Amino acid sequence: MPRIGPYTLYTIETGRFALDGGAMFGIIPKPLWERRIAPDERNRIPLHMRCLLLEGEGRLILIDTGLGHKYDEKFRDIYAVDHATCTLEASLRQAGFEVSEVTDVILTHLHFDHAGGATQRTGDRLEVAFPHARYHVQRRHWDWALHPNPRERGSFLKENLEPLAASGQLELVDGDVELFPGVQLLTVHGHTEAQQLVRISDRERTLLFAADLVPTTAHLGLPWVMAYDVRPLVTVEEKQRLLEEAVTGGWDLFFEHDPEVAVASLERTPKGVAATEARSLDEW
Repeated sequence: MPRIGPYTLYTIETGRFALDGGAMFGIIPKPLWERRIAPDERNRIPLHMRCLLLEGEGRLILIDTGLGHKYDEKFRDIYAVDHATCTLEASLRQAGFEVSEVTDVILTHLHFDHAGGATQRTGDRLEVAFPHARYHVQRRHWDWALHPNPRERGSFLKENLEPLAASGQLELVDGDVELFPGVQLLTVHGHTEAQQLVRISDRERTLLFAADLVPTTAHLGLPWVMAYDVRPLVTVEEKQRLLEEAVTGGWDLFFEHDPEVAVASLERTPKGVAATEARSLDEW
Protein backbone atom coordinates (compact mmCIF):
# COMPACT_ATOMS: atom_id res chain seq x y z
CA MET A 1 0.00 0.00 0.00
CA PRO A 2 1.28 3.52 -0.75
CA ARG A 3 2.34 5.78 2.08
CA ILE A 4 2.59 9.51 2.64
CA GLY A 5 4.40 10.44 5.82
CA PRO A 6 2.94 8.35 8.66
CA TYR A 7 -0.17 7.36 6.70
CA THR A 8 -0.93 4.24 4.71
CA LEU A 9 -3.48 5.01 1.99
CA TYR A 10 -6.35 2.81 0.81
CA THR A 11 -8.91 3.31 -1.93
CA ILE A 12 -12.42 2.68 -0.60
CA GLU A 13 -14.87 2.01 -3.42
CA THR A 14 -18.37 2.64 -2.07
CA GLY A 15 -20.46 1.99 -5.18
CA ARG A 16 -21.37 3.41 -8.54
CA PHE A 17 -24.09 5.71 -9.79
CA ALA A 18 -24.89 7.84 -12.83
CA LEU A 19 -25.70 11.49 -13.47
CA ASP A 20 -26.96 13.32 -16.52
CA GLY A 21 -24.05 13.98 -18.84
CA GLY A 22 -25.26 17.45 -19.74
CA ALA A 23 -25.44 18.39 -16.07
CA MET A 24 -21.96 16.99 -15.45
CA PHE A 25 -20.35 18.97 -18.28
CA GLY A 26 -22.32 22.21 -18.36
CA ILE A 27 -21.63 24.26 -21.49
CA ILE A 28 -19.48 21.58 -23.15
CA PRO A 29 -21.31 20.20 -26.23
CA LYS A 30 -22.31 16.55 -26.08
CA PRO A 31 -20.22 15.56 -29.15
CA LEU A 32 -17.16 16.58 -27.11
CA TRP A 33 -17.96 15.18 -23.68
CA GLU A 34 -19.31 11.84 -24.91
CA ARG A 35 -15.87 11.10 -26.36
CA ARG A 36 -14.55 11.14 -22.80
CA ILE A 37 -17.37 9.29 -21.00
CA ALA A 38 -20.09 7.60 -23.06
CA PRO A 39 -23.69 8.11 -21.85
CA ASP A 40 -26.39 5.46 -21.53
CA GLU A 41 -29.78 5.52 -23.26
CA ARG A 42 -31.03 8.03 -20.66
CA ASN A 43 -28.05 10.38 -21.22
CA ARG A 44 -26.47 9.41 -17.90
CA ILE A 45 -22.75 8.87 -17.50
CA PRO A 46 -21.31 6.20 -15.17
CA LEU A 47 -19.47 7.51 -12.11
CA HIS A 48 -17.66 5.96 -9.18
CA MET A 49 -17.96 6.98 -5.55
CA ARG A 50 -14.31 6.46 -4.66
CA CYS A 51 -13.27 7.45 -1.15
CA LEU A 52 -9.88 7.53 0.54
CA LEU A 53 -8.80 5.97 3.83
CA LEU A 54 -5.73 7.05 5.81
CA GLU A 55 -4.26 4.86 8.56
CA GLY A 56 -1.62 6.33 10.83
CA GLU A 57 -0.84 8.40 13.92
CA GLY A 58 -3.31 6.26 15.85
CA ARG A 59 -6.15 7.30 13.56
CA LEU A 60 -8.26 5.78 10.82
CA ILE A 61 -9.43 8.70 8.67
CA LEU A 62 -12.08 8.30 5.98
CA ILE A 63 -12.54 11.02 3.37
CA ASP A 64 -16.16 11.06 2.13
CA THR A 65 -18.60 8.17 2.39
CA GLY A 66 -20.51 7.69 -0.86
CA LEU A 67 -24.30 7.41 -1.05
CA GLY A 68 -25.14 4.89 1.63
CA HIS A 69 -28.22 2.67 1.51
CA LYS A 70 -31.14 4.78 2.77
CA TYR A 71 -32.84 5.61 -0.51
CA ASP A 72 -36.00 4.26 -2.12
CA GLU A 73 -36.40 2.49 -5.45
CA LYS A 74 -37.31 5.69 -7.32
CA PHE A 75 -34.09 7.37 -6.19
CA ARG A 76 -32.01 4.31 -7.06
CA ASP A 77 -33.55 4.17 -10.53
CA ILE A 78 -33.03 7.87 -11.29
CA TYR A 79 -29.36 7.71 -10.33
CA ALA A 80 -28.66 4.10 -11.42
CA VAL A 81 -27.30 3.32 -7.96
CA ASP A 82 -25.18 0.17 -8.04
CA HIS A 83 -23.85 -1.51 -4.92
CA ALA A 84 -23.57 -4.95 -6.52
CA THR A 85 -19.80 -4.88 -6.90
CA CYS A 86 -18.75 -2.80 -3.89
CA THR A 87 -20.02 -1.10 -0.77
CA LEU A 88 -18.40 1.12 1.81
CA GLU A 89 -18.57 -1.57 4.48
CA ALA A 90 -17.19 -4.33 2.23
CA SER A 91 -14.34 -2.15 0.99
CA LEU A 92 -13.35 -1.26 4.54
CA ARG A 93 -13.27 -4.96 5.43
CA GLN A 94 -11.26 -5.75 2.32
CA ALA A 95 -8.71 -3.19 3.52
CA GLY A 96 -8.67 -4.96 6.90
CA PHE A 97 -10.86 -2.63 8.97
CA GLU A 98 -14.33 -2.42 10.49
CA VAL A 99 -16.70 0.53 10.57
CA SER A 100 -16.28 0.72 14.34
CA GLU A 101 -12.53 1.40 13.96
CA VAL A 102 -12.91 4.62 11.95
CA THR A 103 -11.86 7.53 14.17
CA ASP A 104 -12.49 10.45 11.82
CA VAL A 105 -14.69 11.16 8.80
CA ILE A 106 -13.82 14.19 6.68
CA LEU A 107 -16.82 15.20 4.57
CA THR A 108 -15.72 17.36 1.66
CA HIS A 109 -19.32 18.60 1.45
CA LEU A 110 -22.81 17.38 2.26
CA HIS A 111 -24.26 16.54 -1.15
CA PHE A 112 -25.84 13.10 -0.98
CA ASP A 113 -23.21 11.29 -3.08
CA HIS A 114 -20.49 12.38 -0.65
CA ALA A 115 -22.22 12.36 2.74
CA GLY A 116 -25.01 9.79 2.36
CA GLY A 117 -22.89 6.97 3.75
CA ALA A 118 -22.15 8.93 6.92
CA THR A 119 -25.56 7.96 8.29
CA GLN A 120 -27.72 4.87 8.15
CA ARG A 121 -31.23 3.66 8.77
CA THR A 122 -31.60 1.02 11.48
CA GLY A 123 -35.23 -0.04 11.56
CA ASP A 124 -37.17 3.20 11.90
CA ARG A 125 -34.20 5.07 13.35
CA LEU A 126 -31.67 7.23 11.55
CA GLU A 127 -28.20 7.26 13.12
CA VAL A 128 -24.57 7.91 12.31
CA ALA A 129 -22.85 5.05 10.51
CA PHE A 130 -19.51 5.43 12.32
CA PRO A 131 -20.24 5.23 16.04
CA HIS A 132 -16.75 6.15 17.26
CA ALA A 133 -15.80 8.78 14.67
CA ARG A 134 -15.66 12.55 14.71
CA TYR A 135 -17.26 14.07 11.61
CA HIS A 136 -15.33 17.07 10.24
CA VAL A 137 -17.35 19.58 8.19
CA GLN A 138 -16.70 23.22 7.35
CA ARG A 139 -18.85 25.48 9.54
CA ARG A 140 -19.84 27.72 6.64
CA HIS A 141 -20.84 24.71 4.59
CA TRP A 142 -22.87 23.22 7.45
CA ASP A 143 -24.86 26.43 7.77
CA TRP A 144 -25.26 26.55 3.99
CA ALA A 145 -26.65 23.01 3.92
CA LEU A 146 -29.07 23.64 6.80
CA HIS A 147 -30.57 26.58 4.88
CA PRO A 148 -30.30 25.38 1.27
CA ASN A 149 -30.92 27.50 -1.77
CA PRO A 150 -33.48 26.22 -4.30
CA ARG A 151 -30.73 25.08 -6.65
CA GLU A 152 -29.12 22.74 -4.11
CA ARG A 153 -32.11 21.71 -2.00
CA GLY A 154 -32.33 18.34 -3.74
CA SER A 155 -28.71 17.56 -2.86
CA PHE A 156 -28.89 18.35 0.87
CA LEU A 157 -31.17 15.65 2.29
CA LYS A 158 -32.44 15.88 5.86
CA GLU A 159 -31.81 12.17 6.46
CA ASN A 160 -28.11 12.90 5.91
CA LEU A 161 -28.00 15.99 8.13
CA GLU A 162 -30.29 15.36 11.10
CA PRO A 163 -28.42 12.33 12.50
CA LEU A 164 -25.15 14.26 12.34
CA ALA A 165 -26.67 17.23 14.13
CA ALA A 166 -28.03 15.01 16.91
CA SER A 167 -24.99 12.77 17.29
CA GLY A 168 -22.67 14.94 19.37
CA GLN A 169 -19.91 13.77 17.00
CA LEU A 170 -19.92 16.74 14.62
CA GLU A 171 -16.78 18.89 14.53
CA LEU A 172 -17.17 22.17 12.65
CA VAL A 173 -14.02 23.52 11.01
CA ASP A 174 -13.26 27.15 10.18
CA GLY A 175 -11.44 27.59 6.89
CA ASP A 176 -8.11 26.19 5.71
CA VAL A 177 -6.43 24.23 8.49
CA GLU A 178 -3.99 21.40 9.07
CA LEU A 179 -6.49 19.01 10.63
CA PHE A 180 -3.87 16.35 11.40
CA PRO A 181 -0.12 16.29 10.76
CA GLY A 182 0.32 16.26 6.99
CA VAL A 183 -3.44 16.47 6.33
CA GLN A 184 -4.59 19.92 5.25
CA LEU A 185 -8.09 21.12 4.38
CA LEU A 186 -8.38 23.62 1.50
CA THR A 187 -11.70 25.40 1.02
CA VAL A 188 -13.18 26.22 -2.38
CA HIS A 189 -16.51 27.86 -3.12
CA GLY A 190 -17.47 27.33 -6.76
CA HIS A 191 -19.24 23.98 -6.59
CA THR A 192 -20.90 24.79 -3.28
CA GLU A 193 -20.13 27.07 -0.35
CA ALA A 194 -16.98 25.99 1.54
CA GLN A 195 -16.31 22.61 0.00
CA GLN A 196 -13.11 21.29 1.59
CA LEU A 197 -10.49 19.50 -0.47
CA VAL A 198 -7.95 17.36 1.37
CA ARG A 199 -4.22 17.57 0.72
CA ILE A 200 -2.02 14.82 2.16
CA SER A 201 1.69 15.51 1.95
CA ASP A 202 5.17 14.86 3.23
CA ARG A 203 8.58 16.02 2.03
CA GLU A 204 8.53 13.65 -0.95
CA ARG A 205 5.05 13.80 -2.43
CA THR A 206 1.57 15.24 -2.23
CA LEU A 207 -1.86 13.84 -3.05
CA LEU A 208 -4.86 16.14 -3.45
CA PHE A 209 -8.32 14.65 -2.91
CA ALA A 210 -10.00 16.82 -5.52
CA ALA A 211 -13.65 16.01 -4.64
CA ASP A 212 -16.07 17.96 -6.85
CA LEU A 213 -13.66 20.69 -7.88
CA VAL A 214 -12.24 18.15 -10.35
CA PRO A 215 -14.58 15.13 -10.17
CA THR A 216 -13.10 13.32 -13.19
CA THR A 217 -10.05 13.66 -15.41
CA ALA A 218 -12.34 15.16 -18.06
CA HIS A 219 -12.95 18.12 -15.73
CA LEU A 220 -9.30 19.19 -15.72
CA GLY A 221 -10.06 21.55 -18.61
CA LEU A 222 -10.98 24.97 -17.26
CA PRO A 223 -14.29 25.34 -19.17
CA TRP A 224 -15.36 21.79 -18.22
CA VAL A 225 -17.47 22.82 -15.25
CA MET A 226 -20.53 21.05 -13.93
CA ALA A 227 -23.94 22.69 -14.31
CA TYR A 228 -24.42 21.75 -10.64
CA ASP A 229 -21.87 24.36 -9.55
CA VAL A 230 -23.44 27.37 -7.84
CA ARG A 231 -20.61 29.72 -8.91
CA PRO A 232 -19.13 28.38 -12.17
CA LEU A 233 -16.75 31.28 -12.76
CA VAL A 234 -15.37 30.81 -9.26
CA THR A 235 -14.84 27.13 -10.08
CA VAL A 236 -12.82 28.15 -13.14
CA GLU A 237 -10.65 30.48 -11.04
CA GLU A 238 -10.17 27.88 -8.30
CA LYS A 239 -9.25 25.16 -10.77
CA GLN A 240 -6.77 27.42 -12.53
CA ARG A 241 -5.09 28.37 -9.26
CA LEU A 242 -4.97 24.91 -7.72
CA LEU A 243 -3.98 23.07 -10.89
CA GLU A 244 -1.13 25.50 -11.45
CA GLU A 245 -0.01 24.95 -7.87
CA ALA A 246 -0.33 21.20 -8.34
CA VAL A 247 1.77 21.11 -11.51
CA THR A 248 4.42 23.38 -10.02
CA GLY A 249 4.54 21.40 -6.79
CA GLY A 250 4.41 17.96 -8.39
CA TRP A 251 1.15 17.00 -6.70
CA ASP A 252 -0.92 14.07 -7.87
CA LEU A 253 -4.74 14.18 -7.87
CA PHE A 254 -7.19 11.62 -6.50
CA PHE A 255 -10.41 11.53 -8.52
CA GLU A 256 -13.55 10.65 -6.59
CA HIS A 257 -15.93 10.14 -9.51
CA ASP A 258 -13.84 9.15 -12.53
CA PRO A 259 -15.12 5.82 -13.90
CA GLU A 260 -11.61 4.56 -14.62
CA VAL A 261 -8.85 6.70 -13.11
CA ALA A 262 -8.20 6.89 -9.37
CA VAL A 263 -4.91 8.81 -9.33
CA ALA A 264 -3.04 10.80 -11.96
CA SER A 265 -0.03 13.03 -12.25
CA LEU A 266 -0.41 16.32 -14.09
CA GLU A 267 1.45 18.05 -16.89
CA ARG A 268 1.18 21.32 -18.78
CA THR A 269 0.12 21.02 -22.40
CA PRO A 270 -0.69 23.63 -25.08
CA LYS A 271 -4.36 23.11 -24.20
CA GLY A 272 -3.86 23.42 -20.45
CA VAL A 273 -3.23 21.03 -17.58
CA ALA A 274 -3.82 17.36 -18.43
CA ALA A 275 -3.57 14.03 -16.65
CA THR A 276 -0.56 11.82 -17.22
CA GLU A 277 0.43 8.46 -15.73
CA ALA A 278 -3.12 7.59 -14.73
CA ARG A 279 -3.23 4.61 -12.40
CA SER A 280 -4.84 2.99 -9.42
CA LEU A 281 -3.81 4.04 -5.92
CA ASP A 282 -2.12 0.65 -5.39
CA GLU A 283 0.16 1.42 -8.36
CA TRP A 284 0.98 4.91 -7.15
